[in-house]
Amino acid sequence: MEKTVWLDSWQMQCCGEPFALGDEVAWTLHDPNVEWLSEVLGADLAGRVDAAEEHHGGVAASVSVTVGTVASIQTAHCRYAPHADGPDNYLYPVPGSGAVSAVSSADGWPPESEDLRFVGYVVQLTGVRTRPA
Repeated sequence: MEKTVWLDSWQMQCCGEPFALGDEVAWTLHDPNVEWLSEVLGADLAGRVDAAEEHHGGVAASVSVTVGTVASIQTAHCRYAPHADGPDNYLYPVPGSGAVSAVSSADGWPPESEDLRFVGYVVQLTGVRTRPA
């Protein structure tokens, strides 16, 4: 079984464990915010994301842990800007500005450019199974 997982940049930067291709990971997953991911990744890639990783709470303690082997890792970057009808100090992802790049490992700190900010990883897991929380 395979699963495509979204991992927020801030989750990884705060206290995520670095991982690489071929590593086995054990993550608590929940339903992804497909609407937000569509803004960042585009509808096609966002539609393939099955779950989002969460290790800061907000998921029931009874949720099983998902275990799998990392088959691919992509960094996701996008531009941010104020909405035309919103405050200037609140930034939103700019639709269509997302860019993904394949990498061999993830530590939460890939390079950023002046225009594109790192927002997360898209991770393909294989051999997916669950274990009790």
